[in-house]
Amino acid sequence: MFFTLKKAIGGLLMPLPLLLLLMAVALFLLWFSRWQKTGKIILSSAWLILLLISLQPVADSLLAPLEKEFPTWRKAQKVNYVVVLGGGYTWNPQWAPGSNMINNSLPRLVEGIRLWRANPGAKIIFTGAAAQGNPVSSAEVTARVAETLGVPRSEIITLDKPRDTSQEAVEVAKVVGSAPFLLVTSASHLPRAMLFFQQQGLHPLPAPANQLAIASPLNPWEKALPSSLWLGHSERAIYETLGRIWQRINSPSVEPGLQ
Repeated sequence: MFFTLKKAIGGLLMPLPLLLLLMAVALFLLWFSRWQKTGKIILSSAWLILLLISLQPVADSLLAPLEKEFPTWRKAQKVNYVVVLGGGYTWNPQWAPGSNMINNSLPRLVEGIRLWRANPGAKIIFTGAAAQGNPVSSAEVTARVAETLGVPRSEIITLDKPRDTSQEAVEVAKVVGSAPFLLVTSASHLPRAMLFFQQQGLHPLPAPANQLAIASPLNPWEKALPSSLWLGHSERAIYETLGRIWQRINSPSVEPGLQ
């Protein structure tokens, strides 16, 4: 119940649902109350915020600081485990296998396989429980896609109980013990994930994937026109910021400098 409530509240605090809710309140005030000025202010403010966070310069300026904390893993240190955290997924056996991995999950898998190939003999661990009503877990779907990309099933470990990052850290600890391992997740999520794993006494090595904030040149119209793509970047930045706040509330002993 708490997990569902947490996800529901978090979802409502995302920019699009929240701004649409504010716009609905504003329209109600404009149509059915005397608070015309208040309605106009709320509607205008929500529209302006939605416009700004749908522009690339704004969206990526919000996201970039979260993604820059850890560089892409290119070091020579060898490990026995590569841990790939679960992301969005579905399961339709009629689709191309990789199409079942949505949002941030496919880039995580690709980077995980790259690092697994760079560490011969290592096991690759996939995490993630089954979504409600789905007969296949996130970890299992990722494993099946990995097999189609050349990873033998004998080299794969699936952990299909954890539903969030803190639970993933607990389950991974049961497998890897004190051994260092590569922790693969989205670049914006990695700082928060590192803390969860370190709190379990583990020794994760940061391996970011799915970098989104663009620093290379873009066409002028790509920067000037609002897009759902850039809105998604803003949403990712806001989601991780809220996650960090919640993490600090629940782990007050964590040193801010580690974040």
